[in-house]
Amino acid sequence: MEKSKKHIKAFFSFDEEYKEFELLESEHGVPESDGGWRDLPNNSHRRQKHEGEEKVPKRVDDVYNRLSEQFNTDINKDVILRRFRTGSGHNMLVAYMNGMADDKKINEFVLKPLMLYEGKRNAPDELKNDVIEISEADEEKDFYKARMAMMDGIAVLFSDGCKSCLLLETHGYEKRSVEKCENENVVMGPKESFNESFRTNITLIRRIIHTDDLIVESRMSGGENNTRLAIIYRKGMTNEALLEEVKKRLDGISIDVPITSGVIEQLVEDRGLIPVPRTLSTERPDRACSHIMQGSVCLIIEGSPFAVIMPITLFSLMNSPEDVYLRPPLGTILRIVRYIGAAISVLMPGYFLALALYHQGMLTTEVLSTVIASRKMVFEPIAIEMILLLLIFQMIREAGLRVPGSIGQAIGIIGGLIMGQAAVTAHLASSVILIIVAASGLGNFCIPDYSTQVSASYIRMAVVIAAWLGGLLAITAVILFITASLSSTKSFGVPFLAPFAPKTYSKRPFVIRGRIGLHKRAEDYMNTADDRML
Repeated sequence: MEKSKKHIKAFFSFDEEYKEFELLESEHGVPESDGGWRDLPNNSHRRQKHEGEEKVPKRVDDVYNRLSEQFNTDINKDVILRRFRTGSGHNMLVAYMNGMADDKKINEFVLKPLMLYEGKRNAPDELKNDVIEISEADEEKDFYKARMAMMDGIAVLFSDGCKSCLLLETHGYEKRSVEKCENENVVMGPKESFNESFRTNITLIRRIIHTDDLIVESRMSGGENNTRLAIIYRKGMTNEALLEEVKKRLDGISIDVPITSGVIEQLVEDRGLIPVPRTLSTERPDRACSHIMQGSVCLIIEGSPFAVIMPITLFSLMNSPEDVYLRPPLGTILRIVRYIGAAISVLMPGYFLALALYHQGMLTTEVLSTVIASRKMVFEPIAIEMILLLLIFQMIREAGLRVPGSIGQAIGIIGGLIMGQAAVTAHLASSVILIIVAASGLGNFCIPDYSTQVSASYIRMAVVIAAWLGGLLAITAVILFITASLSSTKSFGVPFLAPFAPKTYSKRPFVIRGRIGLHKRAEDYMNTADDRML
């Protein structure tokens, strides 16, 4: 008996200590718990050799030989190692990546002034102040960090006899200009969107937020790739426990694949049974800034045109920036339509299938006769037909997203009109089921966030299968299970269904658009510094 109890405790994890991170007002500094985050090695074994400081060689020839060996310059012809002498005869070396750094900047503001310089001083700090004509020049004593800076478009200047080097800001690679949003269509508000340029994305945020407490903390991600990312938050307002939890999870990354916004989301978010996003990925700077002003943390990843916001709630995913730009009555109508569309998308196919299979008495005679007439020549069962049409709808949607724009529109027309009409005419599908699936698809498009749309499709299929197996009783059980899972889900310590489950203090309505004046302070569930001062 005792042995059976131990097995039950181990299976249901009853004997494990509760370690899920919660964002509480009383928390300060580094959280003691792991926050449900499975411990990963801070870095791979290949990175451990770089944890200590790697000294810069004093002789330029030694620097040249080490860089040539480490970067394989006999093969990598884009690695430029330019040795030269100053006007006074000092040996120097400038190292950079061709195409990543601007050759004109290096020639005009580094090489030319140094070759004309006839002074006897060659220390990096003295050259930075008296000779180099680059606005950003930082002294660095770690040879490993200098090599990493080279791969980021920085020119590194080494001087003979010195134990440090200069990192010169010479970025010059091509980048996409600031363009209109592609995935998040803008009806009202700024048309600008993030692009792949790290500095441009940070600038877009600073152009909107003009507070002096805005912090942009740059750091490298884990793994061999050393992707640069920025943690953006408001110092003194963002909860310190939240900030430390984000940093701890970023430190736990130890994969050797290119780090993008989608990869970051999967690596830092909590795991759960329902695949709903725990972070918000957006390409709109105004949307990112609105969350930063409310105490959230924003991640900008180099090479990714999306910003990652954390923590978030279900209502953050369902709301759109246009809601605030419109007057309260109009914004309220849009939100109500959006939530009704989401409910139709998730529940309508399963609900209709349950009525048709198990609860025909709840349908009127006219509706029942219409369903029977539409399925008179259809050979497959109604449940199989519903699932097949839902899968075909997802196929048409994915095909329209992956092909070029003009062809994608044609695929939508062919799939939605010609293929649907042909299927009904050939008695491969019934017109009633086709209308149900089409209405469900339209409701799915009402959801502003793409990841949430995919999650809704997953839940919709679960509801359809439950309706097939057990009717309305099974649907009720699935809905209760999903609601319970969402209620227990947290995004960086914030309950996913806040402020309703659990109930928190909030004067600002979420479904009904409230007055702009209610946005004076952040939501209570964010537990910002303003809350602690009240």
